[in-house]
Amino acid sequence: MTESTDLREVVRTRYAAAAIKVAEGGGGCCGPEAVEVDENFGATLYSAAERDALPAQAIAASLGCGNPTAVAELRSGERVLDLGSGGGIDVLLSARRVGPTGKAYGVDMTDEMLALALANKAKAGAGNVEFLKGTIESIPLPANTIDVVISNCVINLSTDKAAVFAEAFRVLTPGGRIGVSDIVADDDLTAEQRAERGSYVACIAGALSFSEYREGLRAAGFTDIEITSTHEVADSMHSAIIRAVKPVNAIPIVETATSATSGSCCGISACCTPAEQSVDDVAKSVER
Repeated sequence: MTESTDLREVVRTRYAAAAIKVAEGGGGCCGPEAVEVDENFGATLYSAAERDALPAQAIAASLGCGNPTAVAELRSGERVLDLGSGGGIDVLLSARRVGPTGKAYGVDMTDEMLALALANKAKAGAGNVEFLKGTIESIPLPANTIDVVISNCVINLSTDKAAVFAEAFRVLTPGGRIGVSDIVADDDLTAEQRAERGSYVACIAGALSFSEYREGLRAAGFTDIEITSTHEVADSMHSAIIRAVKPVNAIPIVETATSATSGSCCGISACCTPAEQSVDDVAKSVER
């Protein structure tokens, strides 16, 4: 196995364990302490009104470093995608913001988190929500179909951030935008110094610097890039709000039906079988 694959499996195992803990009545956080005592991560970053409106297990499974739904300026009727949706808190909040004419999607690679998210969807009675199994480096949705991409402290966990940025750009419609929360390092911190401040799975060691994040988004094609620090989570490491736009004049990406949904899966444990939803149905579900 490559180092990249090893790290992904470490992340998968960590978040599978967190989902199981929540399902069994506990809590967890990607930060160094539990959600209920760590003000830098988790459910404390959401308002009381937002927490009260969602199932308790969606709140308990909140592992992020911010509240992207509060900064993404979601509008009625929009299609939103949450990268690394976990227990579903940001997808469910997004679904409330975009209303019945909009739709909120979540993509996650961890079966246990997807199972928890589906249970939370049912408890919330959210009809405009869909969770998909997949990775944020290969999003199981067609190009040019999403209005807003959000994410909450997940991109730092990817070992191929260039692929994440490229995929976010691909699925967005021209004029679409991203509004994510993530951990970002000061430009003068080396990779070794970031690792000294926290592990990869704790959302620290894999963080990009401000300049690296900006250049990565620009290389993918994004414009109007803004990175704003909100609070410090470790020495010279920050939770930040990142915004960027896919230009209105961006040439729409043309894909075949096969390539547009390659790797897309149904349910929580396996790719679609003939008895399950077809990949064509996934593609159709995001068309206006």
